This record gives sequence, C-alpha cells and structure tokens, in this order.
Amino acid sequence: MQRTVLIMAGGSGERFWPLSRRTKPKQLLKLVSPDKTMLDEAIERISPLIAPEHIFVITSEALQPIMREHLPLLPPENIIAEPMKRNTAPCIALGAAYIAERYPALKPDEISIAVLTADHYIENTELFCAAVDTALIHAETTGNIVTFGVHPARPATGYGYIEIAATHEVNKTASGLQALPVESFHEKPSLETAQEFLRQGRFFWNSGMFFWRLDTIVNGLERHLPDVGLKIKTLRTALKGKTLETPIGAPDGTASVFQSMPDISIDYGLMERAHHVAVVCVDFGWDDVGSWDALERVYEPDSAGNINVGGSLLLESKNCIVMNSVGDDVLSVAAIGIENLVIVATKDGILVCPKDRVQDVRKVVTALREQSGEKFV
Repeated sequence: MQRTVLIMAGGSGERFWPLSRRTKPKQLLKLVSPDKTMLDEAIERISPLIAPEHIFVITSEALQPIMREHLPLLPPENIIAEPMKRNTAPCIALGAAYIAERYPALKPDEISIAVLTADHYIENTELFCAAVDTALIHAETTGNIVTFGVHPARPATGYGYIEIAATHEVNKTASGLQALPVESFHEKPSLETAQEFLRQGRFFWNSGMFFWRLDTIVNGLERHLPDVGLKIKTLRTALKGKTLETPIGAPDGTASVFQSMPDISIDYGLMERAHHVAVVCVDFGWDDVGSWDALERVYEPDSAGNINVGGSLLLESKNCIVMNSVGDDVLSVAAIGIENLVIVATKDGILVCPKDRVQDVRKVVTALREQSGEKFV
C-alpha cells in the first residue's frame, strides 16, 4: 500500500490581521512556534510516518511560489495550485486526481491518502502519528472513510461534532486507539447543546482531517457528489504526464473543470451523506487556531493571565493577548491598566480589539480593502 498525504493550505487567515496578509496567511505564520510556520509544523509532524516525497500540498496560485521557496524539503512539483477557490470538496478532488496520476502503475485501492490541514496546533506529535497510523490501517483494510474526533476540552460552539453510538466506549491511550462507527454528524451547536454533548460523552469535535483509499474517495464523490466526483476523470486527463512538472499556477486544463464544480465542503458534500464512516477518537492536544483568542490555549499565561509574545511591557493589565511581531529592539509596545484586550503590532499595522470581538477582525480586512485597496491586506 502506497501511503500519501494531502495537506490543504489555501486559506487566507484574515482573522489574524495584521500579522496575516494575502501572501502570508495563517499557515505561513509562526504563530505557535518562534522558528517554524504552522505549515512547517504540519509537515514535520507527519514526516516520521510518511516520507516528504509522498507529501503533497494544495494551495492557491498566489501562494504556490512562496510555498515552493519556503518548503525546500518537499519536491517543488508536490506543491499544487488550485485554479480558483472552490471549497474543500473540489480541492480534495484535484488532490485525488493528482495523486492518482503520480502513481499510475498502482491501482486506486493500492493508494491511501491522509488529508490534513496546514494550520492546526497539535501538542503530542507521537500520539498524533499513532492515530494517523490507526486511521490509515482501518481505511486501507476496510475501504471505509475515517476521520478524527477530538475529545472536547470545553463546550465549544465553533466546531462541528461527531457522535458515536452509545454502545461503544472510547480508549484514549495510543495502544487503545480504535476506529468506531459514526452515528451522526452535528453542525456547530448552541452553548446549551454543546454543554449537553460534553455531559453525554459520546460527542467529539470534528477535526477536519480525513483518511481513505484513493478508490474510496473517488467512488464516494461520484455517488454522493457527482458534480465533483464525475469530473475527477477529466482532471486526471488534464494532469496526465504532468505531475513531475513544476508549472507556475494551476496545471493547464484544470481551470474550466474547477469552474464547473460547486462551491461545497467535503463535510456537507460527502461526510454527512456517506455510509461506512468511522472515527478514531483522539486526545493529542488539538486546536484549529482559528482566531487570536486561540493563543490562550497554546501559550502559558503569566500570573495576571496575559499572553505576551514578543517582549511587550504590560503594567497593571490582565487577561490580555499582546503580540509584538516586529521585536522589542525595533518597536516598543507598552500597555497600562488594560483588561481582556488583544493587541497585535507589525511593521505596518496595529490591531486593538476586545477578546470577545476577535471574530470580527475579518471586518477590518474588508474595510481596509474598501479604503486602501490591497495595500494593507
């Protein structure tokens, strides 16, 4: 069995302005490590299990040259560009077509794919690799679709949930990892519903990571999302003999196919409709790092509850998140008597907002684009 990895890395990360920009989105930021981008960490995490030559990154045309420059461990032809944004289902279809053409001598049931994301924080990498191995073994031997369900640490309302049947019990240890049948998927809940999910103990955060054989994903998309699945053959034709080339931008012949596909997520288009879906319930310290307040779950706060990255001076302040990305030898950031604020300083932008408004940072990007064009976004 040929194991491969497809890392989705096309997001814009607008909720991390002013640190994130069009050509430097979240996955290319050193948000949770002083010397590694989130994409670097994603590749490093999976490399002990699957060699870099079998790791593929799918991103936007604008980001492809930047990623090729910053990811020297990966073959440049393994960094693929989408012709346009079309959500995760078309993205995965393009990745499946590309991988199929990269290994033309193998049958589709002889190739397995771990679909990962470029912008997650995972604390225990050893347990993560053990869980990936468990998920791939199950996918390879059964032909099932497999996903990760993360043990919920709090009643989060920003994540979808995966429910397992009441007849199953979950073992959290690496030696006890197991793939369990999925009872149902649930959309992002209200706080009351999330609290009930937590109480019942059968509900897990949907991690957005997937594991399957190549034939499983192709057949699944053809059956449940034919507007995407039936076009994988066309994409393979366009990619034939080109997967070892390094074009700038999306491969020729893929744009018209992508344009005809619906803008739909893999969760809604396949996972919620498919049968024979299994979940490996994991507890390796996971966060999707979706906005500035996620840093509270990644960094250790000081005695006043502050997260201080970059050497800022905080006097009589508490429960704040402050990031000076320029460096205290270039720009001094000081705050006095503040509470529950986010302050982020870069060389050409400063953000100040209440912690409970971090989801609105996207509004800043929209307003700046209307005011100044692309200059500050």
